[in-house]
Amino acid sequence: MRFTSLVIELIRARPRLIVWIAVLLQAAMWLLVALLFYRSPPGSLATLLAFGREYQIGTDLGPPLSVWLADIAYRAAGGHMFGVYVLAELCEIATFIALYHLGRAVVGAQQAVLAVLLTMTVLAFSSSALDFGPLVLARPLWALLLLHSWQIIGQRRGNAWFAWSIEAGLLLLTTPAAIFLLALLVIFALATAGGRRTLRALDPLFALVVVAVLALPYAVWLMRAETLVLPALPQLADLSPRAIHAAWLLGGLALGAVAVPVLSFLNTPLFAGKGEEAPIIYRPPVEPLARNFVYFFALAPALGAVLISGVFGFEAVIGGPGVVLLMSGLAMVVVAGDLIAMRRARMLRTVWLAAIVAPAVGVVLAVLFLPWTDTGEIATSMPARAISDFFDESFARRTNHRLRAVAGETQLASLITLHSGRPHLFIDADPARTPWMSQAKFSESGGVVVWRASDTAGTPPPEILARFPSIVPEVPRAFEWLVNGRQGLLRIGWAIVRPKGA
Repeated sequence: MRFTSLVIELIRARPRLIVWIAVLLQAAMWLLVALLFYRSPPGSLATLLAFGREYQIGTDLGPPLSVWLADIAYRAAGGHMFGVYVLAELCEIATFIALYHLGRAVVGAQQAVLAVLLTMTVLAFSSSALDFGPLVLARPLWALLLLHSWQIIGQRRGNAWFAWSIEAGLLLLTTPAAIFLLALLVIFALATAGGRRTLRALDPLFALVVVAVLALPYAVWLMRAETLVLPALPQLADLSPRAIHAAWLLGGLALGAVAVPVLSFLNTPLFAGKGEEAPIIYRPPVEPLARNFVYFFALAPALGAVLISGVFGFEAVIGGPGVVLLMSGLAMVVVAGDLIAMRRARMLRTVWLAAIVAPAVGVVLAVLFLPWTDTGEIATSMPARAISDFFDESFARRTNHRLRAVAGETQLASLITLHSGRPHLFIDADPARTPWMSQAKFSESGGVVVWRASDTAGTPPPEILARFPSIVPEVPRAFEWLVNGRQGLLRIGWAIVRPKGA
């Protein structure tokens, strides 16, 4: 009697159910990690929230949509980071569901499940799951754009134009890489007969009007801020190091997607058991236009982003790995053929599960064991709530006023702005970054200046003392990490700038 695993049967009979189970379990895993092991936001998320509470049309962080949504989620959760983490995971879920619908239209529902499962391994290794920001929000928007672009070009569904225009406008309000991504869509449309036929209708003009209306406020801000300029082209002497930098970026993308070729290689006949009758996941034949669509958007975003980032010397790939590698799983499924034999299904499940769980396990191990090596700090182990409560209450006791602004070291100041009172962030080292606050406004409203204490007296760093020459340092405040280990306590030096008239 032939035996087929339950997972394979569910992929055949209930493909959508398998996708939902996989993406929801992954989201639940990361939310659990955040609740148990994150005492402060990852990355620059605290700074993003500090900018978000100002509701500026534009900042040096880029277009405003992700900044606004982060603040809305934070407020909706009652001033708890859990709301922002949920928002980040909702973006992940929306990305995979949109990718599943695109895969179903190209390779059928059953192989679309395989495409989603492969792509989950790519995003797990190449991009952060909880550090909400432009790179996270751009993923579902780009996935939806690809889905509706295929519906327009490949399936000739004119009713998809309205959704396409909304998503294109929102993408322009999310990431500077949107222009590059939209240009790729235009290039593909112009390069194919179906795309050119679509562009001859009136629908693209109406869509362009919607996109322009959505992006107009930010475009006006860019022109007024005089930031709408291209980066300078490299000099001849810079070409060699930038080519090396581009090679490193390309290698980083390849490393982030390494689970896809590994799983594909493990599914080859080399690892098939003797006499094994592997279950087959089939699909209808893929039409040439669909094949070209998948291959183009699997390769062009990644190669184009690496080229642009290398030429202009950007530190990271524009758009983020989660966006430019989004189609890699579907491309591998298209390459695999109409019939995909699932050999050694148990081994494949184990390797796939390890690829999904490994980043979360790495985070947990780093939080628990890295402090014992005394080799570096874990930013998410800072007691954000205790820090913000202490400085808010200390300022209120000393001045009988509410804390309205925080300056000094940006990372520490951003954590204090997470308090329920939501004081303003003032980046005194570069005041242009925080136009809602200036040195004069800070002196008038008063606030707290913070820095990392290097001695027991809490002596301010020379650069902070130069910007605030009249401050009187207080006794440094020590805070415990989530796991202290062999590292010292987090000592924060601070001083109060009293409000005028206090």
